[in-house]
Amino acid sequence: MATILVANNFINIAVVLLFAYLGDFMFKNVANPTFKFILEVVVVTFLILLFGEILPKIYASRNNLKFASFMAYPLKVLDVLISPLSLPMRSITLGIHSKLGKQKSNLSVDQLSQALELTSHEDTSKEEKKILQGIVSFGNTDTKQVMRPRIDIFALNVEQKYTDIIPEIIENGYSRIPVYQENVDNIKGILYVKDLLPYIDRKQFDWTSLLREPFFVPENKKLDDLMAEFQDKKVHLAVVVDEYGGTSGLISLEDIIEEIVGDISDEFDDEDLNYSKLDDKNYVFEGKTALKDFYKVIKLEDDTIFETEKGEAETIAGFVLEISGSFPKLQSKIFFRDYVFTIEAMDKKRIKRVKVTIN
Repeated sequence: MATILVANNFINIAVVLLFAYLGDFMFKNVANPTFKFILEVVVVTFLILLFGEILPKIYASRNNLKFASFMAYPLKVLDVLISPLSLPMRSITLGIHSKLGKQKSNLSVDQLSQALELTSHEDTSKEEKKILQGIVSFGNTDTKQVMRPRIDIFALNVEQKYTDIIPEIIENGYSRIPVYQENVDNIKGILYVKDLLPYIDRKQFDWTSLLREPFFVPENKKLDDLMAEFQDKKVHLAVVVDEYGGTSGLISLEDIIEEIVGDISDEFDDEDLNYSKLDDKNYVFEGKTALKDFYKVIKLEDDTIFETEKGEAETIAGFVLEISGSFPKLQSKIFFRDYVFTIEAMDKKRIKRVKVTIN
């Protein structure tokens, strides 16, 4: 690095001195010395930026391996030639670093995202770039943004009989199920379906004796911290609670992994559950469809137009409520930029289905 810096400054200074010498001949017809000086500065700055900064960097970024191979030997020779200057600079730099202490290198999520955007398309595939983007934003994502909301939780009541819970478990297909007493805000434990297998033939059984200790997390816990706690406690499911201690939702290890690698489909997933495509301009979504899935379906390239207006909303139904400012009626239309949201179905105070028209 010292060699490159010395060489770069040497060339820049040499160009300035050379241009100052040639400027007397090139601009000898310019009578005003101030204007002549400004003209020389503008021209030499333009030349240095164009041929010393912009063009080399564009070529190097598009032909990185070829350029690196081509420049490796000249840089090695240059390193030897400039060593009388570069070696003292390295020693001084290391001395200053040791005196000032170790520098903390904390890159922000925005900086990493910008670096990822600059990555060459030839270096990474579309799928790899999505995974990298997921990793970058992973530590900046709250649990609330990923969890299954309270209204969609399948849970069992401790008062239910053993013969009653088996059909429900088979119908819903979950391997870990929260169990509550009186209401969902009072989670007593988590039932692992595999623990029921030795007793599957029994007609009567105290299944609540198999409950495991529930793991509670706040809504604002970051996903990277939650992943570490999952690994430490060796659990795959957490109950998300709000600031008042009420159950806000559920989050599983699969939900966290999907934030990095994308959707993971299994035999219980319904691919057609969340939306249907009427044509290229019209879609029908379930209200609980996550905004991130909505972006993927409509192939939205820039999601900032929605992200800046969504507030605390994480679903299409929540976004519609956010932009409308009130609870809409059935078949009412909400206009937002080039999109029209039509309320297709409602259940009491819940938006169940929304038609999205892209103008």
